[in-house]
Amino acid sequence: MARPSQFERRARTSIEASIAAKRSLLRNSQILSGLSQLAASLIHAFKRGNKVLLFGNGGSATDAQHIAAELVGRFAFDRPALPALSLATNLSAVTAIANDHGFRRVFSRQIQAFGRPGDVAIAISTSGNSPNVLHAVALAKKMRMHTAALTGRSGGKLKSIVDLCLRVPSDDTPRIQECHILLGHILSEIVEQELFASRVLARSSRNPRK
Repeated sequence: MARPSQFERRARTSIEASIAAKRSLLRNSQILSGLSQLAASLIHAFKRGNKVLLFGNGGSATDAQHIAAELVGRFAFDRPALPALSLATNLSAVTAIANDHGFRRVFSRQIQAFGRPGDVAIAISTSGNSPNVLHAVALAKKMRMHTAALTGRSGGKLKSIVDLCLRVPSDDTPRIQECHILLGHILSEIVEQELFASRVLARSSRNPRK
């Protein structure tokens, strides 16, 4: 059995790998430019009364749920809610659609139900090749939604069909997912600051603490 010191070395190795992946984001001008463009798209959509739909499988489903929660709830400060839906959280809908229409349509069926022109669809897939994600993006484009993807290095098939693809420069699934949630946090922070920071500051100046 491995000794605690060996566990510590493994932990250090994983942390170092995660840091290295994030440093690669910082050095990647395409990622930073794409992130800025996606933030601008979200801000534009929210200002026009549109929403964002997020979806993915497995850990990517959880990332979609996490990012949606940051937008609906709050990221750094109290402010009005923003309309964001994760399409993997309604277990009854997911299982019913998979049972009746096939797993390939678990997201596209919900895009059809909830999506509107001008909404933003964010697909999350480390491989970029998940059939149900690809099917949902294809429908979102037909419905004149803005489409974006968070993927790994290759981008898979997603990179050629979305309007904007943020490809994390890694082939290691855990590292890619760690970078995806970092990108989601950055998006949430930028959107929140841009839409509400001035309003919060104005309210604070009218009601100074005694």
